Amino acid sequence: MASSTQEIPKMSREVCLKMLHDLEHAKRPVLYATKCTLDNSRYNPKVGFLTPGPKKVATELNVSSVKKMSRAIFMLEIVLRNIETGAVNTKRELYYISKGEIKHNPELKPLDFADQDESDEIIDFICELLECYREELNCYANDRGGQTYSQNLVVTETLPDGEKAVIDLSKLGTTPFQPKNRPQSLRLTAKKKIDFGLIVESEGTANTLVANGFTKRHNAILLGAQGVPSNAVRGWCKLIQDQLKVPLYFFGDLDAYTMQNIFRTLKAGSAASLIRNSDFSAPDVRFLGVLPEDIKKYDLNDYPVKENDAQEVRALKKAQDALSNDPFFHDKRNKGLSEILHWLLKHKRRCEQQAFFTVAPRDPIMPEKIIVEKINKGDFV
Repeated sequence: MASSTQEIPKMSREVCLKMLHDLEHAKRPVLYATKCTLDNSRYNPKVGFLTPGPKKVATELNVSSVKKMSRAIFMLEIVLRNIETGAVNTKRELYYISKGEIKHNPELKPLDFADQDESDEIIDFICELLECYREELNCYANDRGGQTYSQNLVVTETLPDGEKAVIDLSKLGTTPFQPKNRPQSLRLTAKKKIDFGLIVESEGTANTLVANGFTKRHNAILLGAQGVPSNAVRGWCKLIQDQLKVPLYFFGDLDAYTMQNIFRTLKAGSAASLIRNSDFSAPDVRFLGVLPEDIKKYDLNDYPVKENDAQEVRALKKAQDALSNDPFFHDKRNKGLSEILHWLLKHKRRCEQQAFFTVAPRDPIMPEKIIVEKINKGDFV
């Protein structure tokens, strides 16, 4: 696996020389890429995230694969130029850069991409081929770590020119801190001991908690994840976990989609990003709620899954598949999370995190009181 941008040019050269050698000796070149799918996923509780198994996807030069292989070398040349010069681009920009190269060199016309999805697939293929992160190719998504608030967190960022920028989150007022999508250049310190980090699925609810004084009353970090956690959110949570050694809790909806697509991805990564889960997952995060038992305990409003809602039905089907095939949910250490999936499949009901606002509608900080109570009592999975 490529561990740095310095190794990527060397590995790329080796791949290209091997292909050239095969062609010169009348052999069909074959490219082997890591298979990033659930059936090649391994879960080791000692590391806490999904890792790739031994399976590879072989692409052999033939009539059907010649365009894919040629495009891979074409795009590889573009990203290697970025690594050499220090330039960075988004996937969208790389699509247009490739169009520009073809525009100025008609001989490259057979390699043209019909749309960005085609060029994105090639970039992903290069990452799986070299076992590197997209960010190591100087290709960055336009996402940010979740909106983060704290009265005690200080972030020191090492800039590309070597200078350091220091951000004291307590000085930002109502403005949240949002790190870029590769936060490994950041160093975190606390002005005062931070007791816990709270990751809220809904960015709006996270902002409400802050506006109502959550971070003023608690030595905490509060983060709005905005639904399915991006690489930026996952990397940021991993950084908080590793550098500050504070307990992390996830507060989100009780439904199949949240358990699989949001919480599992935050905690253990995903099958699609097997090669990057080590830096983009937070294995120590715990599921604070909504828990099934919270519904009765706090008399929360829940409602049945709509049988005619294709998205909800699909989420339940994926939950059944996860219980059968996902190594994360098979592990005994995640038994409590598996039990929640079983409960969702059996009862076919769901409950949103905002339901805690029904408990005492005239007390704006009642959801905060419940969250802190659950943390103090160990009421989480």
